[in-house]
Amino acid sequence: MPRQNSTAPGAATSLPSFEPKTEAAPPRQAVILAGGRGTRLAPLTDTLPKPMIAFHGRPFLEYLVVMLRDQGIERIVMLLGYLPQTIMAHFGDGSRFGLRIDYSVTPVDDDTGRRIKQAQHLLDPEFLLLYCDNYWPLRLEAQWQHWRAAGTAAQVTVYDNTDSHTRDNLRVENSLVTVYDKTRTADALQGVDIGFLLLRRDVIDLIPDGNVSFEASLYPLLVAQRQLSAFVSGHRYYSVGSIARLPDTERMLTRQPAVILDRDGVLNVKMPRAKYVRSWDDWVWIDGAREAVAQFTAAGYRIIIVTNQAGVARGAMTETDLAEIHRHMTADIVAAGGRIDAVYHCPHGWDENCTCRKPKPGMLFQAQRDFDLDLSRVYFIGDDERDEQAANAAGCRFVMLTATRTLPEASQMILTEQAFQNG
Repeated sequence: MPRQNSTAPGAATSLPSFEPKTEAAPPRQAVILAGGRGTRLAPLTDTLPKPMIAFHGRPFLEYLVVMLRDQGIERIVMLLGYLPQTIMAHFGDGSRFGLRIDYSVTPVDDDTGRRIKQAQHLLDPEFLLLYCDNYWPLRLEAQWQHWRAAGTAAQVTVYDNTDSHTRDNLRVENSLVTVYDKTRTADALQGVDIGFLLLRRDVIDLIPDGNVSFEASLYPLLVAQRQLSAFVSGHRYYSVGSIARLPDTERMLTRQPAVILDRDGVLNVKMPRAKYVRSWDDWVWIDGAREAVAQFTAAGYRIIIVTNQAGVARGAMTETDLAEIHRHMTADIVAAGGRIDAVYHCPHGWDENCTCRKPKPGMLFQAQRDFDLDLSRVYFIGDDERDEQAANAAGCRFVMLTATRTLPEASQMILTEQAFQNG
């Protein structure tokens, strides 16, 4: 069938005016596209819809549903096609997951545009749209505030793809999508649409009649009218879109607990401003820090250090000096019964505009990718507002150390909370 574009019969060609209501709360309805055959996952999908592939005893789609609930979503509409009864039998009306689930079932060969149009009567004026095969730790409040500030008709979530995890399909400039190319062949693309789209219901009127792709038919029109904003994240998404993606997804959904620690002022006594721990002779442990790390280790946590070390750029020490400091630090922690899984440092100067120096979240995102973390479930413990800003930018939970809250006290709080959640 020839591809239909946004000016085909039955489609509107311009958007109605949109005045955002800044006092409005985020949407309470999510719509999940879950109707495809999942042919790239054969033979797993010969008898099972792809979002029902299980990880650790739970179908992938259940992880999405629980995440949506925890972010404040109260109602879900699932758009089904292939083996719909399998999904409906598992989720029912949604009550056992603490929300309501409705269904729209259309023929299995329907494309995404037709599925959404067929369900339009079930949708709220504004809602969250997502794909059944992508997991990304939703940050609904932050995304909502970003969308309201942008004042656009729709906002897509974009993985920045700086690690070339997959092929780019769009370009973002000043928080607006300026190019969308479903074929992924245009020049200067940077970023990947992963869904989690905040959308006005009346935008659906722009989708042409016929069996069309929602993205291919609608996104170019929104881009042309500067009405598609982007919430860009460096947090990798996880997928059941292909066999090759499944091992990474399984590791992420294992959800081994992890904690990220700043170094200076958390583990060791911080030097005065513009002074540095240049060698192991300058290092002074904070009382109880090694024992706190050992407690995390005993509880099964990964322990990751992220630290700004501008002294390298300023010539106060070399990379070799820094590595030697961290070798001694790690050995002392091991002797105390702990373990350090990784140390990330930013060697750049204050004004080099790198992506790794806190308050930027680059080191946190690097740790996320290396260990397949879900940062929304990870605590970052620091002692500086730059640590807090980096945690917020990455979507981590944050604990600020103070004169009255030490690392041992913070570790006890986190471990008690984990025990309560698991209990």
